[in-house]
Amino acid sequence: MKRIEINENGILMLFEVTEEQKIKLLHFSASPFSDQDISTWVGTEPFNVVEVQVSGLDRPGERHGTKYVRTAPGHRLVLKEFRDDRNDVGRKLEVVTQDRETGLIVTSHYQFYDGIAVVRAWTTLYNGGKENLGIEYVSSFAITGIEKEGIRLPEDKLELWIPHNGWQKELHWNKYRLDGLGMSSTQPEAIRRTSKTIGVNNAGNWSTKEYIPMGYLYNSEAGSSLYWQIEHNGSWYWEIADQDGHLYLKLSGPTEHQSHWWKNLTPGESFESVPVGVGSLLGGFDEAMGELTKYRRAIRRPNADNENLPVIFNDYMNCLFADPTTEKEMPLIDAAAKAGCEYYVIDAGWYADGFWWDYVGEWLPSRKRFPGGLEEVTNRIIEKGMVPGVWLEIEVMGIKCPLADQVPEDWYFIRHGKKVSDRSRYQLDFRNPAVREHATGVIDRLVKNYHVGYIKMDYNIEPGVGTEIGADSFGEGLLGHERAYLCWLESIFEKYPDLVIENCSSGGLRMDYAMLSRHSIQSTSDTEDYIKYSTIAANAPSALTPEQAAVWSYPLKEGDSEEAVFNMVNAMLLRIHQSGHLAEISKERFALVKEGIDYYKKIRADLREGLPLWPIGPAAYQDGWASVAIVSGKKTYLAVWRRGSQESTVTLPHKYLRGKEAKAVCAYPADGRGCRYSWNDTLGELTVELSEKVSARIFEIIEK
Repeated sequence: MKRIEINENGILMLFEVTEEQKIKLLHFSASPFSDQDISTWVGTEPFNVVEVQVSGLDRPGERHGTKYVRTAPGHRLVLKEFRDDRNDVGRKLEVVTQDRETGLIVTSHYQFYDGIAVVRAWTTLYNGGKENLGIEYVSSFAITGIEKEGIRLPEDKLELWIPHNGWQKELHWNKYRLDGLGMSSTQPEAIRRTSKTIGVNNAGNWSTKEYIPMGYLYNSEAGSSLYWQIEHNGSWYWEIADQDGHLYLKLSGPTEHQSHWWKNLTPGESFESVPVGVGSLLGGFDEAMGELTKYRRAIRRPNADNENLPVIFNDYMNCLFADPTTEKEMPLIDAAAKAGCEYYVIDAGWYADGFWWDYVGEWLPSRKRFPGGLEEVTNRIIEKGMVPGVWLEIEVMGIKCPLADQVPEDWYFIRHGKKVSDRSRYQLDFRNPAVREHATGVIDRLVKNYHVGYIKMDYNIEPGVGTEIGADSFGEGLLGHERAYLCWLESIFEKYPDLVIENCSSGGLRMDYAMLSRHSIQSTSDTEDYIKYSTIAANAPSALTPEQAAVWSYPLKEGDSEEAVFNMVNAMLLRIHQSGHLAEISKERFALVKEGIDYYKKIRADLREGLPLWPIGPAAYQDGWASVAIVSGKKTYLAVWRRGSQESTVTLPHKYLRGKEAKAVCAYPADGRGCRYSWNDTLGELTVELSEKVSARIFEIIEK
């Protein structure tokens, strides 16, 4: 028996090579390892580095249900090579295993990033045998023993946080005890192998329609955190369950059981799983999300947009609502420029004379809406010192689009011999070179003819599990399309490096880091309720970096000053997506919008480098108060929302400032109206009083 110890960026990994040359991952944690924590009944048998299931192979041993344990040939893989090297970003481990019977070679990749407590992991399969291998499942990351630290029962010490997501109710974290999810300790510790799983998954192209592909596990006895994200823009799955005396975590992309994915791996062919990010530290939710923020910045495409954080005006939300015309746009353009906006986006409807939903796909401007041509409007935007932008939904073709019946059927997803349609649109298949050529032609025309520098790239359908055309399975067709779409995106950014493309899918329904490692900015919601939006704004930095999180600010025609301020506070620590009828609101309320934008421009250089924290925890939709902070150097920028609470005061702890000299100021609005506050150096606490039941403020806390 041989052990290999890795200690990198505060993460401790311990591998064991058995006498049979099987390699096990015994430990992945910021806490120290102890042999006493491993069940003596089966020893290290369940601690597989990777799980792989091939069709037709027996899964021996005691296993209940459809859990991804004792996979075959996963259980019989033996070590071929262990590589430990460094590259430009950090340390890189590669664990190469093989199955002598089938010839399958499996490489488990672990990429560290210097100074960040997160590892990027993925798995590569190579068929070195002579027969086809049907791949039903492959893990991107697998760890057994997530309950090891401490002696209390798992349900008494582990808190599992799951980020629920949905249209107009994005980013809702819920915290669970394991027994609250059905994972009670009902068997002797030596056995512990029930059929129950805690499984969170997505099947389809809307990657975050029900959950953000991430999770957080806190061990209250050890004071340690385990956190993860799956970086895929389609079907994915993670699972926590019990086996052989321990709990495990398995992360993957699509699977046969959950999402109709099956891959026929031919001799000499390779397959790479989707990447995932996994980390551990001694600390809580704030510290974990801070490390994920650093990691997300490290894996993201370098771009000027995330350096400069320009202010965007978009004419859609609580404004034109996809009914643009030259007459309506001109006063809005003038008002947006006066308020200090730097981009101006013409949203949906610019390409159709009337109802546009099922006509999308040709992307030619409507002469009825723009009698002087779309260029008359984009030229006005440029004259006012802003960069023009437009809305697109490039992955779909409306069923009434003139092109829809003129192109071959292999442009589309096909299932059971029929074109896949949803909400009166067909799903285009980006594996097809002709589809990619069509999409590139649209971008070329908009950039060259109309000087478009910003595209709001929306996506409003869910085409289901995939396509049968040129694929081993529906899910394999979907995965191929998604990867082809990402490659197409990369080609557009290479061709137009200054072009900003916003990732939008009915708001935040594809908020994943396959997309966000390419896109610089993400729509967080379509919600029209500015009060509810504060929950999304407060929680956004848990799922994406602050500088990528676009939040609407849309002062209402009939609103008052507090409503205007509340709207601005929603966006001011993230990315401002300004909207609303700025040309028609009162001078006082317009001045509050301009003040907010002016202040944002002063602090945005700090926001792009800051780390988030939540003084009173992540927000829930019914909470009376909400808060989020961005800490950058010795400055903390703090958003506080009162949302109907009967209590007019709230105390916001900042433990990292406890016992230090600091001062607090109300930064927006600067006149401090309707607000009192007090900072306590000893306790590191800010107490805030807001006189109006629905109101919000931005504070600065400055360490001396």
